[in-house]
Amino acid sequence: MTTQAELKHKKLFLLDMDGTIYIDNTLFDKTLDFLDYIKSVGGKYIFITNNSSKSVNDYIDKLQRMSIDVDLTNFLTSSQATAVFLQEKYPNKKIYVLGTESLKTEFKNANIKVTDKYEEDIDLLVAGFDTELVYQKLHDACVLLLTKDVDFIATNPDLVCPTSFGSIPDCGSICRMLETATGRAPFYVGKPNPMMIDMAIKKSGFTKDETLVIGDRIYTDIASGLNAGVDAALVLSGETKLEDLKNFSQKPDFIFKDIGELLSVLLSSN
Repeated sequence: MTTQAELKHKKLFLLDMDGTIYIDNTLFDKTLDFLDYIKSVGGKYIFITNNSSKSVNDYIDKLQRMSIDVDLTNFLTSSQATAVFLQEKYPNKKIYVLGTESLKTEFKNANIKVTDKYEEDIDLLVAGFDTELVYQKLHDACVLLLTKDVDFIATNPDLVCPTSFGSIPDCGSICRMLETATGRAPFYVGKPNPMMIDMAIKKSGFTKDETLVIGDRIYTDIASGLNAGVDAALVLSGETKLEDLKNFSQKPDFIFKDIGELLSVLLSSN
């Protein structure tokens, strides 16, 4: 078990965003100081998000507006991970995308054939966090799942996305609707699948021992780190509350009130 004192050896910080460094468009206190600390110790921060409603360029624009220093190397999204998965497992297949225009653009940029209209030659259904959801998409998805021999893939299992007023349905909730209607459950690419954590570590050049996963959800953020064999820190600034821990078999290595408390521990250990 890694101790708080040993956190000073961490160099790669894999951070969730919603509920971890901000809510909606409001940055949490000490987030900028925390990111500055990482740079000061020669480390790297990569934002690992299950939110597939936005492209990486969308996130770059959003975080730069919050005065966060980021470029393409600071992100790995479930959209990107799903694109890699589709390239490897379903090359040259036509894919019905139940998702946003940003998700479809992400796939198109990866040379994946996509459509959002029912067609006879569709090979695969991919669902994401669709903030542009209309009922016709749900109808088309049910037709595909019930009448065609298509696989069912989803970007992420998150049931809700945190907002300033509470929560809104995320990809996992959309998929539960489809599962209720069709009896078909998807394969989820995003967290807690360790794929994104492994991809981020590989592209960073750091080791697993030097890595810390930070997030506000046990069943996605924390589980993905533990599944990848990496230390994981839970922040209580988003979905998970302290009393929720008893409901999960997987436990975080560390628990902090927020990113500011984690920063205080890091500074005191140096």
